[in-house]
Amino acid sequence: MKSKIRLPISILIILGLSLSLNHCASTEERSEETAKVSTISLRTADPASRGLSESDFPRIKELSKDVYSYEQLRGAGVGSFREYFTTVSVFVVTEEGVLVADGQGSPQETKRMVDEIAKLTDQPITHVVICSDHGDHTSGNSEFPTDALFISSSLSQARLELAAKNPDTRSGQDSSQTIVPTKTVDDEMTLNLGNKEIQILFLGRAHTGGDLHLFLPEENILFMSEAFLNGVFPAMRSAFPSEWVEVVDEALKMDVQTYVPGHGFVEEPAISREQLIQYKKALETVISEVTRLHEAGLTVDEAITQADWGNLSDWSLHDLQGSTAVRKIYQELNGELPSGEPRIITN
Repeated sequence: MKSKIRLPISILIILGLSLSLNHCASTEERSEETAKVSTISLRTADPASRGLSESDFPRIKELSKDVYSYEQLRGAGVGSFREYFTTVSVFVVTEEGVLVADGQGSPQETKRMVDEIAKLTDQPITHVVICSDHGDHTSGNSEFPTDALFISSSLSQARLELAAKNPDTRSGQDSSQTIVPTKTVDDEMTLNLGNKEIQILFLGRAHTGGDLHLFLPEENILFMSEAFLNGVFPAMRSAFPSEWVEVVDEALKMDVQTYVPGHGFVEEPAISREQLIQYKKALETVISEVTRLHEAGLTVDEAITQADWGNLSDWSLHDLQGSTAVRKIYQELNGELPSGEPRIITN
């Protein structure tokens, strides 16, 4: 597994001195301080840099009572450039069934998630919310119960309907495996499922154009799906860059304690907000740099070779996503962005 981010030597020296000077401190104090430093230092989407391997996944975290995140590894790139990061789903267990927000990227992986959920509850999966219509979140949806209610934005519904009719363009997926949602949300919808209030929100066009969010107001948890890629370089192949920044702004205005990403690790509440703020800055940095190159009169290809991403060069998928971001932002600056019409997106 490729590791791109390592602890700076200075941090390692500080940790060593700290342990030496505080030899007489209690074990609890030393453990708390070391954990604090480690948490601050390891805000990365790279599993290897966090000391994790394939055997540590999938991981399930209880974010609040009966509300869980599910992290599973996926890879991108080929050969020595292959990087690993997490795809995140969220599920809510209630007395009237289980709601899942976003599946995984294949029938095998989605079945694994369904099986893991069954270990925690006897309640059936009754609702599936498609927050991102990309293939790495929907290609395994056929493994959910056929009688579950599938919910998406109308744009995502149209895309999945198109994918069902054109299986050859969706990584060879059998069209019978493409689930077309029957319920759409283009503003907001509130579900009262068992003892849980669950809000499904459209905050604007971001990563896919049909992005939905899952908000639990009592628990102050917001699952942002691919509108928040924690520690992952902004992926813009189907994005609306400037509108994406506005969507993050709207999310930051909400009464939320825990922001859950669609890729990258699920953080503790306070850190999750800090990371979302950093992600907004990353979006702004990419847009600003590409705008600079555009205003200098560079062609797209010239801009791709000359773009300076600064610290974002250490983020996961930088090598894969940088050129795509340049092309998309050039489209926006040239007034060439699509209106959001349905087209098949495989990942």
